[in-house]
Amino acid sequence: MKLGDFGLLADENIHPAVVVELRAMGFDVSTAREEGLAGRDDSILLKAAGSQNRVVVTHDADFGALAMARLEPFVGIVFLRPGHIDPQFTIQTLRLLAAQDLPLATPFIVVAKRTGKRVSIRVRNL
Repeated sequence: MKLGDFGLLADENIHPAVVVELRAMGFDVSTAREEGLAGRDDSILLKAAGSQNRVVVTHDADFGALAMARLEPFVGIVFLRPGHIDPQFTIQTLRLLAAQDLPLATPFIVVAKRTGKRVSIRVRNL
Protein backbone atom coordinates (compact mmCIF):
# COMPACT_ATOMS: atom_id res chain seq x y z
CA MET A 1 0.00 0.00 0.00
CA LYS A 2 1.01 3.60 -0.52
CA LEU A 3 0.68 6.47 1.91
CA GLY A 4 -2.18 7.92 -0.15
CA ASP A 5 -4.20 4.76 0.54
CA PHE A 6 -4.55 5.74 4.20
CA GLY A 7 -6.53 8.41 6.00
CA LEU A 8 -4.36 10.68 8.12
CA LEU A 9 -4.72 12.21 11.58
CA ALA A 10 -2.51 15.27 11.97
CA ASP A 11 -1.08 15.83 15.42
CA GLU A 12 -1.60 19.32 16.85
CA ASN A 13 2.05 20.14 16.11
CA ILE A 14 1.40 19.92 12.36
CA HIS A 15 0.94 23.44 10.98
CA PRO A 16 -2.53 24.19 9.52
CA ALA A 17 -0.92 25.12 6.17
CA VAL A 18 0.47 21.58 6.00
CA VAL A 19 -3.02 20.14 6.53
CA VAL A 20 -4.42 22.40 3.79
CA GLU A 21 -1.70 21.18 1.41
CA LEU A 22 -2.25 17.51 2.28
CA ARG A 23 -5.94 17.92 1.49
CA ALA A 24 -5.07 19.67 -1.79
CA MET A 25 -2.86 16.67 -2.61
CA GLY A 26 -5.91 14.42 -2.20
CA PHE A 27 -5.30 13.04 1.28
CA ASP A 28 -8.19 12.37 3.65
CA VAL A 29 -6.94 14.35 6.67
CA SER A 30 -8.44 14.95 10.06
CA THR A 31 -6.70 16.96 12.76
CA ALA A 32 -6.30 16.59 16.50
CA ARG A 33 -8.11 19.92 16.92
CA GLU A 34 -11.03 18.85 14.70
CA GLU A 35 -11.34 15.63 16.68
CA GLY A 36 -11.31 17.46 20.05
CA LEU A 37 -7.95 15.88 20.93
CA ALA A 38 -5.76 19.00 21.18
CA GLY A 39 -3.77 18.94 24.40
CA ARG A 40 -4.61 15.29 25.06
CA ASP A 41 -2.02 12.62 25.78
CA ASP A 42 -0.28 11.11 22.75
CA SER A 43 -1.60 7.65 23.63
CA ILE A 44 -5.17 8.96 23.30
CA LEU A 45 -4.40 10.41 19.86
CA LEU A 46 -2.79 7.14 18.77
CA LYS A 47 -5.81 5.19 20.01
CA ALA A 48 -8.22 7.55 18.18
CA ALA A 49 -6.24 7.22 14.96
CA GLY A 50 -6.30 3.42 15.28
CA SER A 51 -10.04 3.34 15.86
CA GLN A 52 -10.55 5.53 12.75
CA ASN A 53 -8.06 3.47 10.69
CA ARG A 54 -5.87 6.56 10.23
CA VAL A 55 -2.12 7.15 10.21
CA VAL A 56 -0.76 9.71 12.70
CA VAL A 57 1.33 12.48 11.10
CA THR A 58 3.54 14.18 13.67
CA HIS A 59 6.78 15.93 14.55
CA ASP A 60 6.72 14.22 17.98
CA ALA A 61 9.08 11.27 18.55
CA ASP A 62 6.97 10.07 21.49
CA PHE A 63 4.62 8.30 19.10
CA GLY A 64 7.37 5.94 18.02
CA ALA A 65 8.04 4.99 21.63
CA LEU A 66 4.32 4.34 22.18
CA ALA A 67 4.15 2.23 19.05
CA MET A 68 7.19 0.19 19.99
CA ALA A 69 5.74 -0.42 23.45
CA ARG A 70 2.55 -1.53 21.63
CA LEU A 71 0.36 0.09 24.26
CA GLU A 72 -2.29 0.74 21.64
CA PRO A 73 -3.05 -0.91 18.30
CA PHE A 74 -2.27 1.49 15.47
CA VAL A 75 -2.23 1.69 11.68
CA GLY A 76 0.86 3.79 11.15
CA ILE A 77 2.91 6.79 12.15
CA VAL A 78 4.64 9.30 9.87
CA PHE A 79 7.32 11.08 11.88
CA LEU A 80 8.60 14.21 10.17
CA ARG A 81 11.97 15.59 11.21
CA PRO A 82 12.89 18.27 11.95
CA GLY A 83 9.67 19.70 13.25
CA HIS A 84 8.19 23.01 14.32
CA ILE A 85 9.71 25.05 11.50
CA ASP A 86 8.50 26.75 8.34
CA PRO A 87 5.50 24.76 7.06
CA GLN A 88 6.85 24.91 3.49
CA PHE A 89 9.79 22.80 4.63
CA THR A 90 7.37 20.14 5.92
CA ILE A 91 5.16 20.40 2.82
CA GLN A 92 8.13 19.77 0.53
CA THR A 93 9.08 16.72 2.60
CA LEU A 94 5.53 15.37 2.43
CA ARG A 95 5.34 15.90 -1.33
CA LEU A 96 8.48 13.85 -1.75
CA LEU A 97 7.18 11.20 0.65
CA ALA A 98 3.83 10.98 -1.15
CA ALA A 99 5.58 10.49 -4.49
CA GLN A 100 7.43 7.41 -3.20
CA ASP A 101 6.10 3.91 -3.71
CA LEU A 102 6.79 2.92 -0.12
CA PRO A 103 6.17 -0.71 0.85
CA LEU A 104 3.72 -0.05 3.71
CA ALA A 105 2.14 -2.88 5.65
CA THR A 106 0.24 -2.07 8.82
CA PRO A 107 1.31 -1.31 11.40
CA PHE A 108 4.22 0.82 10.24
CA ILE A 109 6.42 3.76 11.15
CA VAL A 110 7.85 6.06 8.50
CA VAL A 111 10.57 8.50 9.47
CA ALA A 112 11.27 11.28 6.97
CA LYS A 113 14.28 13.36 7.94
CA ARG A 114 15.11 16.37 5.84
CA THR A 115 18.53 17.98 5.80
CA GLY A 116 18.65 20.87 3.35
CA LYS A 117 17.29 19.48 0.08
CA ARG A 118 18.03 15.86 1.01
CA VAL A 119 15.31 13.69 2.54
CA SER A 120 16.16 10.32 4.05
CA ILE A 121 13.23 7.95 4.51
CA ARG A 122 13.10 4.91 6.76
CA VAL A 123 10.17 2.52 6.77
CA ARG A 124 9.66 0.07 9.57
CA ASN A 125 6.85 -2.42 9.13
CA LEU A 126 6.01 -3.88 12.49
